[in-house]
Amino acid sequence: MDKNLIQRTVSGLVYCLIIVLCTTPYGAHLLQNIFPNIQQQQLYYVLIAVLLFVGLWECINIMKFEKTSWERFVAIGLAVFVFYKFSKRYFHHGFYFNFNLSEILALSLIVIAVITLFNFRNELYTESGKLIFTVIYTTLPFSFALGLPSFYDGGFTLEVFMLFILIWSSDTFAYICGRLFGKHKMAPTISPKKTWEGFAGGVILTLVLGYFIEQYMPNLRGNWMVVGFLISVFAPLGDLVESQLKRSFEVKDSGKLIPGHGGVLDRLDSFIICAPVIYFYFILENLT
Repeated sequence: MDKNLIQRTVSGLVYCLIIVLCTTPYGAHLLQNIFPNIQQQQLYYVLIAVLLFVGLWECINIMKFEKTSWERFVAIGLAVFVFYKFSKRYFHHGFYFNFNLSEILALSLIVIAVITLFNFRNELYTESGKLIFTVIYTTLPFSFALGLPSFYDGGFTLEVFMLFILIWSSDTFAYICGRLFGKHKMAPTISPKKTWEGFAGGVILTLVLGYFIEQYMPNLRGNWMVVGFLISVFAPLGDLVESQLKRSFEVKDSGKLIPGHGGVLDRLDSFIICAPVIYFYFILENLT
């Protein structure tokens, strides 16, 4: 068997296992034999914190900050501050009870950053532009991800795990449908393998999976057919955003942390865009 295939398979399984352990109650149940007081909430927080700061460092390297640039240190400092503010809400269960102006501003900044990357990327070649984009693209989405799970009597529901399942399914369905039926390129200069037929297949089949989640897991927040539709639309956008970022700075992979798969940003490009979108949907659903 091809050595690279074995490497990709093993590292992919390890990655999936970490996601399962940190986004489902199994992680805490397993580790409580060693650490009796550990909670699933803490495991999830550590997961998001590690992904954020590894992703932040990868983005700094992709955008090729000057080695003597003070902006890279400011980016790290701002990331710590923003994540700390969201962390306070996370541990005090402050999400969903109010939707403040700062969150609206943060969501707007993500949209502006994406538009800038596609239409005004010359702005990102300055050190200040790199600083602003790095903080917005990495820190805000992972910070919003802290607001995705819900808690009850010390328990931990499966919203984030199901979100990953739908993202993986959307990517897989789109890939299969694209290979079988793809003829019309979606974004040939950014991601030549993506087709509109694959996109349509991903939307339809992810909607079907969302229907079954909605039927058999009614304790989850929101309507999961809606969540499935949002993921099937925004997951490909997340992939295009990261592809455009790497293409703009002539980088192949965001890193080498996951052998055969690249870096954290390569694996979580869809999650980075989907997390704030689904958070915003949960907020709207909670207000209705």
